[in-house]
Amino acid sequence: MTTMATRPTWQGYLRLSLVSCPVALYTATSRSGEVHFNMLSKKTHNRIRMIPTDPEEGPIDRADIVKGYEIEKGRYVVITDDEIKNVRLETTRTLDIERFVDEADIDRLYWNDPYFLTPDGDMAVEAFTVIREAMKKAGKVALGRLVMHQRERLMALEARDKGILAYTIRNKREVRDAEEIFAHIKAMKPPAAMVDIAAKIIEQQEGAFDTSQFTDRYEDALRALIKEKEKGHTITAPEEPKEAEVIDLMEALKRSLGQSGGERRKTAPARAGGKKAAAKAPPAKTPPARKRA
Repeated sequence: MTTMATRPTWQGYLRLSLVSCPVALYTATSRSGEVHFNMLSKKTHNRIRMIPTDPEEGPIDRADIVKGYEIEKGRYVVITDDEIKNVRLETTRTLDIERFVDEADIDRLYWNDPYFLTPDGDMAVEAFTVIREAMKKAGKVALGRLVMHQRERLMALEARDKGILAYTIRNKREVRDAEEIFAHIKAMKPPAAMVDIAAKIIEQQEGAFDTSQFTDRYEDALRALIKEKEKGHTITAPEEPKEAEVIDLMEALKRSLGQSGGERRKTAPARAGGKKAAAKAPPAKTPPARKRA
């Protein structure tokens, strides 16, 4: 078995009834490609140090910082690290499969972060493979619990290639009631003709889900901006294109239907030192809804 360079997020045991095997959990996503900025002194460009400060005593050592839970305004219960460690749960080292459900039974609001689950060592491969193939044959999503980062998480597991794809599932306290947000929306029945035209627009824009089409244009623009600044260029904001204001909804739908595939709004390139800069200000966009593999 090839040793993996990536360190696992969690290690323990996967158990299905009386069958168990050691497993390792790895994050399935990465944020290493994101642009991150450091806080610098405007005068010296030195990195800024964040110094813990008591509003009455002034700067304090990190060793003198404790954890506290606010039970009312300005009143805290102090909890030590040892006391937190003593709150142990049975699922600390075991991902115990409790039940199997249909994927459609889990509301999309509850799906959270994806992980890859693998056997931890050659001796674990056989039992892991048996569990994975049994899950695949059942055609269900397995639910189990584990403790990760001092929090118990419900996990949804499904067979994926030679391994298992695992998602953390948000608990009920983490998910807001949609009715709280949607309650103010007035109920109405739109004209059938408008809905038909909108449906045809949707049909025009149908296509396969291709992750290469969903690059982060803002990140790309930031990287281009950094390159231009490194060259000493001055970056100016591009002019926003003027769009005709459409007041009539039916007119807007008909005009949209005439655009094959839905034309995207184009922006003028930014200018740097009299030359065209590589950086472009990205248009505001709403990210596509996550579609599970």
